[in-house]
Amino acid sequence: MLNFNIFLVGPMGSGKTTIGRYLARITGKNFYDSDREIESRTGVSIPVIFEIEGESGFRQRECKIIAELVQLNNIVLATGGGAVLAAENRRELSQRGIVVYLYAPPKQLYRRTSHDNNRPLLRTGNPLERLKYLLKERDPLYREVADVIIKTGKQPVKAVANEVLRQLRQYKGGAPRRKSFVHVKSNKGA
Repeated sequence: MLNFNIFLVGPMGSGKTTIGRYLARITGKNFYDSDREIESRTGVSIPVIFEIEGESGFRQRECKIIAELVQLNNIVLATGGGAVLAAENRRELSQRGIVVYLYAPPKQLYRRTSHDNNRPLLRTGNPLERLKYLLKERDPLYREVADVIIKTGKQPVKAVANEVLRQLRQYKGGAPRRKSFVHVKSNKGA
């Protein structure tokens, strides 16, 4: 039994929501997605918040939601791709659970997000270059906050989630932190 919260960080398209839901189901934890919580409470989509309040307004809402959600127990939380930009979010995540960074290369992120209109930061002439820029900017912050780094790619959700669980079993009750990096190999037919 994993008796600590699991927080997923990483760029948009890295699989935080999909893997988070699966992890919550197999561990018996409650699943939350900070972006969906913001949308639910405001009654509007993230792009509308960006349009009305700008990125800074959205980030303020994100900090408030994360501060609230990390106080819960027995959860898996998928954070937004930019949640690590705020030092207070990084601190809250580090102090209240085990943080897993789901890493994927920019081309893979682009394939996963290219048809998603709910990503205001990718509304640009060259979304792949934007993803490269965002990853370069945020990767050091993801690594700073992460206890475990899992490189994802074309692997099935189940394979990635099982590797996350395997890595998390070393944390008995949120025991001493040590960084680990794992590349999940693709299992054909898994």
